[in-house]
Amino acid sequence: MPESRGELTVGELSERSGVAVSALHFYEKKGLISSRRTSGNQRRYRRDTLRRVALIRIGQRVGIPLAEIAAVLATLPGGRTPTRQDWLELSRRWQARLDARIRDLQHLRDDFGECIGCGCLSIDRCHLANPEDILGADGPGARRLTHA
Repeated sequence: MPESRGELTVGELSERSGVAVSALHFYEKKGLISSRRTSGNQRRYRRDTLRRVALIRIGQRVGIPLAEIAAVLATLPGGRTPTRQDWLELSRRWQARLDARIRDLQHLRDDFGECIGCGCLSIDRCHLANPEDILGADGPGARRLTHA
C-alpha cells in the first residue's frame, strides 16, 4: 500500500495508465515524470502523474518526439495538479504541428496509390510528377510528401 493516498506505486501507475513499468522507468530517466523515494527506496508517484503519462502517450501516438513532449511537460506547475487551462495551453502548442501532420497524412492517403513521391522513377507516373528526378536534388526520401 502507498504511504500516502495521494501517491501511487510504480505497479499501480502502470496498471492505471496501461504503460509498462519499464516504460515508466524510461520516462522518469528522461525527465518526463518524477517520483520520490520511500525510506525503503521504492518509487512513489503523485496521482497527477497519470495525466502526464496520458499526455506522453498521446503525444507519442501522434508523432511528437519525446524531447518536445519533455519541453512541454517542463512548463507544467510542479507543485500542483495541472488544471484544465494548463492542458488547453499545452494542446495549443501542438495544434500547428498536428494540423501539418493531418495535411501530410491526407496527402499520403490521396496520392499513395499513384505515386509515393520518392523520386525513384519506378512508377509509370513518375516521369510526369518528377521529370528527370528533379526532386532527387532535394535529398533522399519522399520529397513530395514532405513538401505538401
